[in-house]
Amino acid sequence: MRIAVNTRLLLKGKLEGIGWFTFETLKRMTRNHPEHHFLFIFDRPYSKEYIFSENITPIIIGPQARHPFLFYLWFEFQIARVLKKYKADLFISPDGYLSLRTKVPQLAVIHDINFVHRPDDFPWLIAKYYNYFFPKFARIAKRISTVSFYSKEDITRSFKVDYDKIDVVYDGINQIFKPTLKAEQIETRRKFTNGSEYFLFVGALHPRKNVCGLLRAFDAFKSVVKNKVKLVIVGGEMHKTGHIFETYNNMHFKKDVVFTGRVATSDLHHIFGAAKCLTFVPFFEGFGIPIVEAMSAGIPVICSNTTSIPEVGGSAVLYADPCKIEQITDAMIKIETDADLRKELIQKGFIQKDKFSWDETARLLWMSIERALQ
Repeated sequence: MRIAVNTRLLLKGKLEGIGWFTFETLKRMTRNHPEHHFLFIFDRPYSKEYIFSENITPIIIGPQARHPFLFYLWFEFQIARVLKKYKADLFISPDGYLSLRTKVPQLAVIHDINFVHRPDDFPWLIAKYYNYFFPKFARIAKRISTVSFYSKEDITRSFKVDYDKIDVVYDGINQIFKPTLKAEQIETRRKFTNGSEYFLFVGALHPRKNVCGLLRAFDAFKSVVKNKVKLVIVGGEMHKTGHIFETYNNMHFKKDVVFTGRVATSDLHHIFGAAKCLTFVPFFEGFGIPIVEAMSAGIPVICSNTTSIPEVGGSAVLYADPCKIEQITDAMIKIETDADLRKELIQKGFIQKDKFSWDETARLLWMSIERALQ
């Protein structure tokens, strides 16, 4: 079989959530299935490290698809042309975008549909594109994969597609995330917080991540627990970040907040390992990879009680309503003052994180591919 794949998010040094999903699953599937030929379709020059095996042919087609007009041009015309030229048997799109102008069977990985419920979090034109095209993509797809049962039910309900057409393939966890040595923790704190302990947020700076709520909760925490604990925020800016920095500038304890921007995975491993706790309280999440990364790193987790997050956290995390600042603050106070609770959450986290692995993700995605090829 000739399996074409949208690999436009395999960007060296810039892998985000969906990029990591693409990387980890394709690396395994292409090596595990040498009997098939894969066409990796990039929208710009690619890194050779993403050509995982000899059964991959890389193809570059422009333009670089990073705007709704260019999305339309790339998927509706360029992708359709490539699929026809190379006589592809299946097109896989790990970011969910499909082509409406091809008869080739297609599999979309739709991680979540937060844009349906929170369109104001996006620039106007992007929100319009997503809400116009993604229902169409979902309906024409031969199969859909998604990363939680919450998202499966949400896609079924919102887009009116058959529940049995959707396969759940949980995200995995990078094996680099594990507990760090005491000396490494001390060095990491020295590097990022002048030696102070810290709460940690990891994720894109985006309205649905509720960074504003976290900043307000941390400010309230610092007014009650007067110590040197800081808040480290790791992640690059995305859409509509003005309110985040406005909230930050109005904080009483803003000197205790550290923005690192995006960091390398090797640095992130150490930042997780040295943290007091992950504080991850988004309004909406399709999975929530940082939760599992924190569990693997051996730190407790505070997270939202909404959308897919309870599926991932199970009984191993401390939940808070992301809309109630006082609940987030109370959770931070509990983590700070209750050593037994921290130990309990860490031990439960080690058990919970074993439910997620990229090997299993790749296996389940391949099963979805086989159903699409039938």
